[in-house]
Amino acid sequence: MKNSRPIPILTGALATVLLGTASQLAHGPALVGRLDIAAATALLEAGGNGASARFLTSEGWLTRHPTLAGGDTLDDAIRARAALAVSRIPGMGGVHWALSQRRRAATDSDAAPALHCQQDVEAVVKARSIRFAEGSAAFDPASEEVLGEVAAALGPCVGSIIAINGHTDAAGDEAGNVELSFERAEAVRRALVGRGIPADGLRARGVGSAKPLAGLEKTDTANRRIEFSVIATVPLAPTPVDTPGAG
Repeated sequence: MKNSRPIPILTGALATVLLGTASQLAHGPALVGRLDIAAATALLEAGGNGASARFLTSEGWLTRHPTLAGGDTLDDAIRARAALAVSRIPGMGGVHWALSQRRRAATDSDAAPALHCQQDVEAVVKARSIRFAEGSAAFDPASEEVLGEVAAALGPCVGSIIAINGHTDAAGDEAGNVELSFERAEAVRRALVGRGIPADGLRARGVGSAKPLAGLEKTDTANRRIEFSVIATVPLAPTPVDTPGAG
């Protein structure tokens, strides 16, 4: 009788596993099927003509984290917008673009994927800004869309190290500036993780007012910014992102 109690427990555990497996088989293909249809619609509405979403891992398993492919003639801004549109579909996981044949052929350098991501981020933020509340690391609501586009642009380079550096102008106490610049960089890091970029590849750092933009006085408010650098074997040119507000 002493050995009789574990039997129901093991049976219950086995039943739970079987039910979980059955549920996955029943709902997994249906869920992915719905996401696939929604993704095709989102790509078309975002201007991603010729692009498609693949909901399979490299091992052939169904996944909620699609790889976007095709659309090789699309410019970087449309690719970023299309990825963002797909990522916003309810139930969708992380989204990234596969490196196209056209982009692979552009260069044989080991730094090519990182360079590609750097250029994509530059395209996203060329005329847009990640903004914070004055003297705070809280995002302006309008920055949420920009952060989504930055995440989509960085997706193809998952595996590289992505540096996020916060900068301030020289107004105020420098120790406070360093702390604020780090808090803002860390806020961007968390936002990117929340949008599917792996945390282990992101590095947040605050440098205060120590590195003003070339040609500007340290007190110039244009020095308040976030810089992204996608690093392969060597650091690449950073992308400044204007961050109005104190600090």
